[in-house]
Amino acid sequence: MSAINRNQLFVASCLALLVTSLSFGIRAGILGRLGVEFQLSAEQLGTIAATAFWGFPLAIIIGGMVVDVIGMKKLLVGAGIFHLAGILLTVFATGYWSLFLSTLLIGMGNGTVEAACNPLVATIYSDNKTTKLNHFHLWFPGGIVIGTLLVFLFDKIGLGWQVQVGVMLIPTLLYLYLFSKLEFPVTERVASGVSTSEMYGSLLNPLFIAMIILMFGTAITELFTGQWIDVLLKNVTENAILLLTIETGIMVIGRAFAGPVVHRLSPSGVLLFSAIFASLGLYLLGHSTGNMLFVGAIVFGIGVCYFWPTMIGFVAENLPRTGAVGLNFMGGAGMFAVSVYMIFMGGYYDRLLAAKLPAGSDLATYTGSSATPEMTAALNEAKKAAGPEIINATLIIPIILTVAFLILFIYMRGKRKPGLQPAGAH
Repeated sequence: MSAINRNQLFVASCLALLVTSLSFGIRAGILGRLGVEFQLSAEQLGTIAATAFWGFPLAIIIGGMVVDVIGMKKLLVGAGIFHLAGILLTVFATGYWSLFLSTLLIGMGNGTVEAACNPLVATIYSDNKTTKLNHFHLWFPGGIVIGTLLVFLFDKIGLGWQVQVGVMLIPTLLYLYLFSKLEFPVTERVASGVSTSEMYGSLLNPLFIAMIILMFGTAITELFTGQWIDVLLKNVTENAILLLTIETGIMVIGRAFAGPVVHRLSPSGVLLFSAIFASLGLYLLGHSTGNMLFVGAIVFGIGVCYFWPTMIGFVAENLPRTGAVGLNFMGGAGMFAVSVYMIFMGGYYDRLLAAKLPAGSDLATYTGSSATPEMTAALNEAKKAAGPEIINATLIIPIILTVAFLILFIYMRGKRKPGLQPAGAH
């Protein structure tokens, strides 16, 4: 283990996650522009955005199943290749299908990064998993802050979306170089001698199944809202993309100080606290205008800040026998739920817009290049009303989570933390 430099591995992991989040933040910032340039409907945009969330579970679940066999290093070099191909294909996109394929490749790169880095961080910091997973995952909102600010800044100085996407090549090449040079440990599950059959058997634990179902809700609450906030609230406020910047900025600060919060409240307590604040934040975003929207973004950021890493940390600490597969099934379940929800909500948003236009109107005519100024004004008013309706429909999810996490919190108070010994060990 002497050749393992855990600080350098952690830094390289954070860079890889930075690429994942830059892709999220930049795509959220340019989604509307891609729609105009390539004449895409909200449903088509929803499908393109959702494609990243299909590629992710595909890669994270396959990656989780092979990581112990091929090792974390090969998996991360593969992630870099997916990222490079996806970024270059986006820059040279010509329409719907090239955007679809490029987003799928970036999603597969994103999933492969988490497939290797979640078990890597849990292995090199086996004494402090939930806190270090929060520190690692702060680079997800961190990258979104950087990405959305780059979009905002590059727009002001007139640089096109292709340059904004191309910026992601820099951290991608950097993390590929670092990972290719570093030595890697085996995963914690392999080091502890827990067999593969025990690991897969542990996935049937009722608590693990419950956490998978709850992951659907936490991921949709955080990631659907983040990816669509610019589209949904653009006509409610001039600075919709800055709402995402503020929300994710709060998440960076929260995750940086995760240690004392997790220590004080316990992972299940943190999840309960998060669901309550996420509900309040979504309520404010769906029922406010003007500066109150920024208050909503702050409250929502506090709410979703600990969801993803604490869900994964909870499984790493309380269900350690599920190993890398358990951690990666959690991530895959979350992203898969978001992808399905995005497509469903993209179609629902189009139907809401159509219902709010004058009777008998064709949405395609209002969004097309031949639309009159009166049509554009009517469409903007429809968007202004439809965006908050989508947010209010999503509010049901964190309200259900609040009840579920209260039950989990009460249940966990009566349990002892398990060790990670193979069967028969003492």
